Amino acid sequence: MTRLLLLSAIFAVLSWGFWSSPDFKTITAGIAIFLLGMFSLEKGFKSFSGGILESFLKKTTDKTWKSVSFGFVSTALMQSSSLVSVLTISFISAGLIALTQGIGIIFGSNLGTTTGAWLVAGFGLKVDIAAYAMPMLVFGVILTFQKNSARMQGAGWALIGLGFLFLGISYMKDGFDAVGGQIDLSQFAIPGFRGLLIYTGLGIAATVIMQSSHATLILTITALAAGQVSYENALALAIGSNVGTTITALLGAISASVAGRRLAAAHLIFNLVTGILAILFIGQFAQAVDWISSHVGIASDDHTLKFAVFHTLFNLVGVTLMLPMIGTLVSFLEKVMRDTVEPVETTRV
Repeated sequence: MTRLLLLSAIFAVLSWGFWSSPDFKTITAGIAIFLLGMFSLEKGFKSFSGGILESFLKKTTDKTWKSVSFGFVSTALMQSSSLVSVLTISFISAGLIALTQGIGIIFGSNLGTTTGAWLVAGFGLKVDIAAYAMPMLVFGVILTFQKNSARMQGAGWALIGLGFLFLGISYMKDGFDAVGGQIDLSQFAIPGFRGLLIYTGLGIAATVIMQSSHATLILTITALAAGQVSYENALALAIGSNVGTTITALLGAISASVAGRRLAAAHLIFNLVTGILAILFIGQFAQAVDWISSHVGIASDDHTLKFAVFHTLFNLVGVTLMLPMIGTLVSFLEKVMRDTVEPVETTRV
């Protein structure tokens, strides 16, 4: 019932927005196309892997640094930390990898998801990427008709996914640019610690609703580029998206084994700790971003690239701090989850 009421409320708000503003339609259409691209890309990689990804996972997670590297590379390639998280939970549930290696993959995945912000801030907003989207969609559709080759079909869905991602970003950018000429959404900016908490909450909510931290980040970057959200509030949205992305892993762990639930809990703990650190030391992070930007040639008013620097920096700090604590985290989760979920064994053979 609650889900039905929430869905009805979302439909009502969207209907009002469609009726009141054509630019709102452009922005929401961009979000919808972007999410469709995410789904298509995931489907493509699942089909295209044909077991290769799973086999590769087993061989590259025997050491923690390897599992972190795998999480980073696979998320950077697939642009979906949610897919990597759910896939990792399934392998832990099957007993193919240990919890330590699974946590390493999650840490690497959090770093890998920062590449999306760099791609859009450094490339997507400065080039007409819609022009690249059209050929991808055409070639992708042709490949999906190759019924005799699962690999070619998978490649087709991956191309379609990339095409929709590019097209969605283009629509969102156009929508916010149009809104910028009519309504100044930046007037709703909330400064200070209060604004930090409110916009972090909005980032969490947006990510939970869209089931994609990438979508939240891209929406934030395009709004930031159009001047429709302040730089300070955009940083808070990035923190919120990081925390909100754990919802997918938590949902994926509902039907998983105890080991899978432990990994989902580790994911939540890591992202919460990272988010809290980013909130508490937001001033220091902002100063570090300014220092890094000045040394790598990023202009002081290029807030989209500075946003990407911030997103990478606080995730990197989180991984650096938590990586030495993996053993402690594993021991804690094994104790807690065993006591609350697993039945106590009285006899052993």
